[in-house]
Amino acid sequence: MGRITTRTKVLAINDDDARRREDVLAAEEPLELRVDGKPLAVTMRTPGDDIELAHGFLLGEGVIASREDVATARYCDSVDESGRNTYNVLDLTLSPGVPSPTVGVERNFYTTSSCGICGKAALDAVRTKTRFDPASDPVPVDPAVLAGLPDALRQRQRVFAATGGLHAAALFDHYGKLHVVREDVGRHNAVDKAIGWAVLQGRVPLAGAGLLVSGRASFELVQKAAMAGIPVLAAVSAPSSLAVELAAEQGMTLIGFLRGKSMNVYTGHHRLTGTLAQPAHRSASRGPAR
Repeated sequence: MGRITTRTKVLAINDDDARRREDVLAAEEPLELRVDGKPLAVTMRTPGDDIELAHGFLLGEGVIASREDVATARYCDSVDESGRNTYNVLDLTLSPGVPSPTVGVERNFYTTSSCGICGKAALDAVRTKTRFDPASDPVPVDPAVLAGLPDALRQRQRVFAATGGLHAAALFDHYGKLHVVREDVGRHNAVDKAIGWAVLQGRVPLAGAGLLVSGRASFELVQKAAMAGIPVLAAVSAPSSLAVELAAEQGMTLIGFLRGKSMNVYTGHHRLTGTLAQPAHRSASRGPAR
């Protein structure tokens, strides 16, 4: 398995002082995903938890619905210049009766911004493929519980603490317990790893659960949450306009700018508990997106 971090020499400049020192970087390597021996996708990821990533990715694309839909997952032979296995090619064999995904120009994958999805067509596609119904989940959302989540997440971001270069995603319950935390150079990969963990644990659909992300809430992250049956998505930074639209369509509660006791609730206000369930009307607070 590739390293999670690597080291390099840098010239560090501070005011008028310049020194050469060693710096720790988050590792980034390609992972080719194959299904039934056929190449499906390549993602740039931080090595580690690859099987979780693959399960989360396939769930998010509607290929699988549970761990039982995957018969085997194994690394293929992929070697570097020294003849060592890079563990950068992962082949998953689907269980009998599970249709293989369509590969090529007809494939309907929605996880990257480069695939040309937009507007109503993307919303219709997600609505059609979602097996679960986040809108029917009545899980309560307590702002006081949400307020403690970012600090709890940061305490478990070990690689971020060393490198400052990773996104994080966590699954939490309505008591504020973080059940799993995953880090990756790609925020979508971090989410896939966290959701893939739930797939392998037999916890999907994730009723009563929330997804916490360390950065922005994009369309693709709301989509992945919806595909896993997650009713609540909380982000430390801003959501995009299409993320808010999709969350509303799916009946999800979407929180942005979650920083301590300050947060914006964009959709799903009916899940809020306590006195804040009936708020006074005023302009939403703003914070810098990161």
